[in-house]
Amino acid sequence: MTSEYVMLHIVKSQPKRRGFLLLASLVIVAVVACSEANQAEETVFLIRVQESVLSPLAFKKAFEIKKGAYSHNEMTDPAALKEAQFRLLNQLVEEMIIVQRAQELNIKVSPSELEAAEAEIIKDYPKGAFEQVLLENAVSYQNWKERLKVRLVVEKVIEQELKDSIHISTKDILDYYASHYGVDLDFDVKPNDINSVIVKRLRREKAENAYRAWIERLRKKYTVEINKAEWEKIINP
Repeated sequence: MTSEYVMLHIVKSQPKRRGFLLLASLVIVAVVACSEANQAEETVFLIRVQESVLSPLAFKKAFEIKKGAYSHNEMTDPAALKEAQFRLLNQLVEEMIIVQRAQELNIKVSPSELEAAEAEIIKDYPKGAFEQVLLENAVSYQNWKERLKVRLVVEKVIEQELKDSIHISTKDILDYYASHYGVDLDFDVKPNDINSVIVKRLRREKAENAYRAWIERLRKKYTVEINKAEWEKIINP
């Protein structure tokens, strides 16, 4: 299953969808950050990565917004509902692992970087429309900015850790053409002269492959615990 995190990093969503997609993904970031801040008081956890924890309530709040990505029929189908919950559980685990890695690498986001990212997102909306999206989902502007900041940290970690794995060479491009279109091209062809869509596809494939192996290595590096009793309560209420 392809990770949502690497996909969000590599592929930008269309403007009309960006509000929902960004909001849904940032909810995950927010509940992780909140759990870290209160880890000393947590007595019941759903996920624990090292000393950071995420509560069952935080999971439920994240899933309520995440459900917007699914159809009504899917959410009324018990099997599809459990599958969606399981996918979110995995995403949350990966999110917490990456945040842990960021702390280890001392990766942070500067105020100017945050402001630039904020402006880039809001510019696609008419005046007041973005604030309305947040209001409809009961998310304060300040909390949204905090979520965005952690999301940017996650992207920085992925960029730093995977950048050497997604280099596209001329040979990569020529091999792709040969295997998908049966065209034997000259190796003197310059990458900039070849369809940019092919380059994007190659970057996406390499990033997905590299991400999967990388996140599995981090799973082994950090202690990850799932509270099975609390998880059963969520999927079998």
